[in-house]
Amino acid sequence: MFVRQMSREECEGVVAAGDLARLACCRDGQPYIVPITYANSGHRLYCFSMPGQKIDWMRSNPKVSLQIDEFASHRQWKSVVATGRYRELPAAQGRYHERIHAWSLLEKKPNWWEPGGLKPVPQEISGASAHIFFCVEMDEITGRAACAGEL
Repeated sequence: MFVRQMSREECEGVVAAGDLARLACCRDGQPYIVPITYANSGHRLYCFSMPGQKIDWMRSNPKVSLQIDEFASHRQWKSVVATGRYRELPAAQGRYHERIHAWSLLEKKPNWWEPGGLKPVPQEISGASAHIFFCVEMDEITGRAACAGEL
């Protein structure tokens, strides 16, 4: 197996083709990682969540990383890591249009709300929406690719 660095363009291609990432955040020196559905638009990855640990942690420390993989086999894969900053898209505070843009991109993904909207415990039904749309503004993107055989 041969493993090589990917170009920025190759990394952006993997990000553009995918829709599931692992989102890593950190608070008080403790890392936390969760799967999340995303939609790509330029240098922003749009996401959705309900309130909870990852949102609390990203509010206190907006520096995050996302890992996006593309697997053909255990000897042929691509893996991209993007680092950037969490930015919430509240309906108020002048973010309404970007929030609608995020929603329009995410709704094209099958079952886009499930990773961020379903909780493992019963939730109270509320008249107010607790949905949180946010983006990760990517600062850096790197990746590696593996292929079978030698080059």
